[in-house]
Amino acid sequence: MDTKAFAERRLRLIEAMGSGVAVIPTAPERIRNRDTHHPYRFDSYFYYLAGFPEPDAALVLVAGDAPQSILFCREKDSEREVWDGFRYGPDAAREAFGFDAAHPIGMLEEKLAELAADRPVLFHSIGYDPASDALVVAALNRVRAKERSGIAAPARIEDVRALIDEMRVVKDERELEAMRRAARISARAHRRAMLRAAPARHEYELEAELLHEFRAAGAASPAYPSIVASGANACVLHYVANDGVLRDGDLVLIDAACEIDGYAADITRCFPVSGRFSAAQRDVYALVLAAQAAAIGCVAPGRNWDEPHQAALRVIVRGLIDLHLIEGSVDAAIESGAYRRFYMHRTGHWLGLDVHDAGAYKRAGAWRTLAPGMTLTVEPGCYIRPGEGVPAALENVGVRIEDDVLVTADGCEVLTADAVKRIDDIEAAMAGR
Repeated sequence: MDTKAFAERRLRLIEAMGSGVAVIPTAPERIRNRDTHHPYRFDSYFYYLAGFPEPDAALVLVAGDAPQSILFCREKDSEREVWDGFRYGPDAAREAFGFDAAHPIGMLEEKLAELAADRPVLFHSIGYDPASDALVVAALNRVRAKERSGIAAPARIEDVRALIDEMRVVKDERELEAMRRAARISARAHRRAMLRAAPARHEYELEAELLHEFRAAGAASPAYPSIVASGANACVLHYVANDGVLRDGDLVLIDAACEIDGYAADITRCFPVSGRFSAAQRDVYALVLAAQAAAIGCVAPGRNWDEPHQAALRVIVRGLIDLHLIEGSVDAAIESGAYRRFYMHRTGHWLGLDVHDAGAYKRAGAWRTLAPGMTLTVEPGCYIRPGEGVPAALENVGVRIEDDVLVTADGCEVLTADAVKRIDDIEAAMAGR
């Protein structure tokens, strides 16, 4: 593993801290039931700085005249390795990952108290994990117990995530390489699922096709629980039961992607079970596709975060009026919120180590300006549940089209362009099943 990028990030954070000490723990292992754990996944903040994949670990950074990056991790244990597999241990981890020092995780509280002594501030992810909060409090109490000997405890505790978020919002080439690979694999998975769709198959059968492609291509896991929603289920935004039956005449909405080296893709595509869109389905799909195109056209350096959403929203609202689902002018419908019955979410989010990635959307009360290296999703949708004023042909038509977009120096790059989305391309692909 090339650990240079992680070491550079640690130095950038130390510089941003100015002074003091920071502690960033990784995620704990979680019990699934009885003595069985969920598959382990590291904490994104920790991994961004450490690159270290094992549980029971924490990173401590010391800022000031003698900066240090120190890893705390499990000790080497040959007996446990027989049961659970390889573990680095402090000495090998320090050398392999480029830390200044490494210690057993059992020494974290004691060492943190030593390192925090006479430091003005302690940086920590406040409220993120109760066990970590308790350890930080215990370490601070150790320092405060020595105040009569002239040792001062940090006077302030600050949330280290605010500093790391600013770093994470712009991706470097190593991160983008992982995201492009996740996007390519996920696009292939969507095609695989689409080509295996047929009446009487279950949604979970298509989910299995997605998972097969993810794992066969080397992805350890999905980036989030896969949504495979047919018919009325497509109008449930976070539907994950995936146990419905595909029926001729219905649309299928799939929101699914994998992660590579911790970095997520996020793709949504819709297609007809029969392989051909009905006239009503075609109208709604074309509307959402046009809204997405308008939004992607606003992704460029110097544009603000809200511009893609506003561009998509105006197209969606105009289309809802044309479909006679809402009345009045575009401006009036936006002001009243009448469109929210059919389009109730925003048009995107940051994307990276977390599928809803770190980073503020506003700064000093104003929408953030887009800059090269930022990655976001663009995902307008339209969800038409049965109800007053809804024509029968439009009932239970749910469409969302989502792509991952990188802001570049002169515009943007659609990372997920391999996933087909034009109506003619979808119908042509499905005709060859």
